[in-house]
Amino acid sequence: MHSVVIHFHIIFALLLIIHHANSRLSSIFNAQFFFVKAIIPVAGAGTKLRPLTYTQPKALIPIAGKTILGVIVDQLLDAGVTEFVFVIGYLGEKIQRYIDKTYPHLKHTFVTQNDRRGTGHAIWLTKEAVQNDEVMIVLGDTVCDYNVKDIMNSSVSQIGVRKVDDPRSFGVAELNDKDIVIRMVEKPLIPKSNMAMVGIYYIKETTAMYAALETHLNNTADENGEYHLTNALQHMIEDGIKFHAFRVNNWFDCGKKETLLSTNAILLKQMADANPGREIPSFDSTVIIPPVSIAEGCTIRHCIIGPNVTIGEYTKMESSIVSDSIIGSYAELQQVVLNSSIIGNDAYVRGLSQSLNIGDNTEIDLG
Repeated sequence: MHSVVIHFHIIFALLLIIHHANSRLSSIFNAQFFFVKAIIPVAGAGTKLRPLTYTQPKALIPIAGKTILGVIVDQLLDAGVTEFVFVIGYLGEKIQRYIDKTYPHLKHTFVTQNDRRGTGHAIWLTKEAVQNDEVMIVLGDTVCDYNVKDIMNSSVSQIGVRKVDDPRSFGVAELNDKDIVIRMVEKPLIPKSNMAMVGIYYIKETTAMYAALETHLNNTADENGEYHLTNALQHMIEDGIKFHAFRVNNWFDCGKKETLLSTNAILLKQMADANPGREIPSFDSTVIIPPVSIAEGCTIRHCIIGPNVTIGEYTKMESSIVSDSIIGSYAELQQVVLNSSIIGNDAYVRGLSQSLNIGDNTEIDLG
């Protein structure tokens, strides 16, 4: 009888341990694997990157062997985000084809913004697709270096920031000594902070966000007819919702040629550092200077390529020197020397030594 009692206590203790272990595992699972959707607005026309963006969305411009949008999506996928909402508009059918082809198994929704009325309006359009789920909002022309998992494990909403020299062109976050956001202002004439918001937001209180957007959309827009997400988030702060600011390690605003090329160079270096043994393709009588990314199907003869060059698929190059540049798919270059250049898809360039920014379907012969 005494042995039976001892066995009972042992079994009871084991059951308690298993119960607490299951509770602990459940809490860890719930903390780390809660459901977060990603909203990526990619409806803009990309006017600062014309003529490249006359025929393709800015988000699909190639960098480091991917596209701007591909870099953003892969970063979120690696962090465990499984469902995406894309806000499309200008050339939106190309965004749809790209996602369907590149990520055939991705769970996603497309929301169309026919009138470009700002980021606030774009996010408001996603209300039905998001419902009450928490969201990561990442603007579709911004590539940042930060730990996505850490942000999504936060107990409060988060906003990505970066110190800039002139914050008047950005949304600005004013912070207290604990990095809690006390005020947000869109493009202030006299900034009280040099912390620019980089276009990354983790929102836990989505119901409150959509309510604030609704209120904001019923009020007057700015002088350009746009409704800014910044103003709705400021409304949430005034209602007592806490936002913490996190600093990104690097911020690459890919809206201009110069920043696009610098982003390409940095990402190529990171890719090379992460895969030091990666095999570099060889071509006929051609010197490759890493880091470079050369897509499949390319024909290259008698060239010097690199450093910091991305070349799209099925491009032909002959007797050329190219460095610090992005070359689109199906382009053809003959007897050119290019540096700090962007060449679009299906472009043809022959006999030139310049810095170029050439859109898709262009033919130039200066020989």
